Amino acid sequence: MEKEALNKLKSTVQGARGILHRENSEQLQGDMGISSSGVEEGEGFLRSEDARQRRSRILERLRHMEAKGVGWKRALETFIRSSAFTTLNRLLALRMLEARGMTQQCVSKGDESEGFKEFKMLAPGLSALGDYAYRLYLECIYDELSTEIGVLFDRSDPTSLIWPRRPALTKLLQLLASDELAMVWDQDETIGWAYQFFNGDDERKQMRKHKIRDSHELAVRNQFFTPRYVVRFLTENTLGRIWYEMRKGETSIRDICDYMVARKSERFLEEGEEAPEQEPLPDDATIEQALEQPCYVEHRSPRDPRDLRIIDPACGSGHFLLYCFDLLAKIYQEAWEIGDQPTSDATGSTLREDYPEIEDLRHDIPVLILGRNLHGIEIDPRCAQIASLALWMKAQAYYVKLGIQRSRRPAINRTNIVIAEPMPGEEGLREEMVDRAEEPMAKLLASLFDSMDKADELGSLLKVEDELEDAIKRAYKGWGGMFESLDEDMWAKVRGKLDDMLSQLADEAQRRGEVRQRLFAGDARQGIALIDLLEHPYDVALMNPPFGEPSKGTKSYLKKEYPDSKCDIYAMFVERWLELLRPKGILGAITSRTGFFLKTAESWRKEVVLGMARPTVFADLGYGVLDAMVETAAYCLERE
Repeated sequence: MEKEALNKLKSTVQGARGILHRENSEQLQGDMGISSSGVEEGEGFLRSEDARQRRSRILERLRHMEAKGVGWKRALETFIRSSAFTTLNRLLALRMLEARGMTQQCVSKGDESEGFKEFKMLAPGLSALGDYAYRLYLECIYDELSTEIGVLFDRSDPTSLIWPRRPALTKLLQLLASDELAMVWDQDETIGWAYQFFNGDDERKQMRKHKIRDSHELAVRNQFFTPRYVVRFLTENTLGRIWYEMRKGETSIRDICDYMVARKSERFLEEGEEAPEQEPLPDDATIEQALEQPCYVEHRSPRDPRDLRIIDPACGSGHFLLYCFDLLAKIYQEAWEIGDQPTSDATGSTLREDYPEIEDLRHDIPVLILGRNLHGIEIDPRCAQIASLALWMKAQAYYVKLGIQRSRRPAINRTNIVIAEPMPGEEGLREEMVDRAEEPMAKLLASLFDSMDKADELGSLLKVEDELEDAIKRAYKGWGGMFESLDEDMWAKVRGKLDDMLSQLADEAQRRGEVRQRLFAGDARQGIALIDLLEHPYDVALMNPPFGEPSKGTKSYLKKEYPDSKCDIYAMFVERWLELLRPKGILGAITSRTGFFLKTAESWRKEVVLGMARPTVFADLGYGVLDAMVETAAYCLERE
């Protein structure tokens, strides 16, 4: 993206944030009596039943946040910020969908947009509603989109309860309608840059002056946009390289993977074949002579593309996953065209057996990629909004390119983007859920609540799967039945029981209108989804992980679990995700380069980088790649 466009987008996003922050604060205090000093009692601000209900639901959300150990003032600040972020993202999403021909004109000309004019023609009585008519129109669009990307457009979330009044909404739409931004709306990176710019430079600088207090600060302090060329370099030398080796170099993706390192002298070994010994090069050999020497590539067994699992454990706005989507779309088509492919672990059939016609496969490629291949973890809920939205729009753009009409597209109602959440903090609701369960599930639940306590700060560094296995063994010891032997399905069986309990809790909360119970069930589901992701091995891990010191409350845990990588958070991420890769899986990361020469990182280099893996490519990038005073390196490690 050009510098001028980036600067304009930055000023637009930060201007919009200021408008929404003021608007939300004024409505909360003036209309609902909710401020940083507490909750005003009285009836002056409760002019209608709707106002009373909205106020009640917002207070439930704030108290839910307090139960997690957040003070009132910080809970209110977080709510105001989250509400502003959600409102802005929805409008940005509609503007991007307009530009890509995925929806009617709805925001670029405000209430003069063609879509709204058509909406009024279908319902003439709307004119009598005044300003509310345009709000109703946008809410109808949100409701339609929420059937697929509920994480952003779900209006049942309390952050949706503040709607900008006419002056604020007009200013917002005018900002988004700027001609200077016309070229940014059809670019994949736009929504990621908007996330980056939402937190101002001054805010990040202020946070970096003191020790990390919580997961929000950890996320914001380590918010660095990964440049496109770095994304390509790492993705092409992980996912691209794996497919290239499975195909023994006979693949069309080689033509598009400009950053993939592949020597002309490569020789692919057959299964069980060992590389012959070679004469060592003379000391005065040139680089050209070294590159001409045969390079033997160990055999990599071919696999169905549906079985390739890729994860970004600090996914931010999903840049790595978006480029993986592009490569996977080509890999799927090539795998079908080859024909002679192995069966899928998931279906027991080959790609051609499940999709006899190529058009049938093309129709399902986005569903397969988002449902089976791509996964992400984040500690910042706002990133989950952005990444899920970006992947959904990527899928819709694919359908537009193929000319598949909206009515013929399969619904994409979930992505594998998970928020690392602790199990909910309300002690009473925890006890209620434990009381509902029969032994030994009750004992297991209590252990699970405790083991997930720091999930929002540790993210995927939390080795919850180890604690879970121990908890299951303790809970079910002597009970026999479904856990007489601890096979690989044991978590799936426990997961089924937990899902049933949470569904029942959420349904009851919905019927009774109890916001905190519904939020409790939602947080618990995120915790369970995190465990799901950590229970599976991966072929590829791609990351721009946080770096520096961990938060104070997690230091002792991390020092104990990662003794060889305690020099830095990024080193721990590398160790963790090498552990969770399949044999010959490849990790790609951009991190500080200090781990490759500092004395304090010696054990990480020896025991992790060289002990667990084999470095395949390394690029020493120096300063200026990320928006921080840090020298970086981009590298790939293949698990031994």
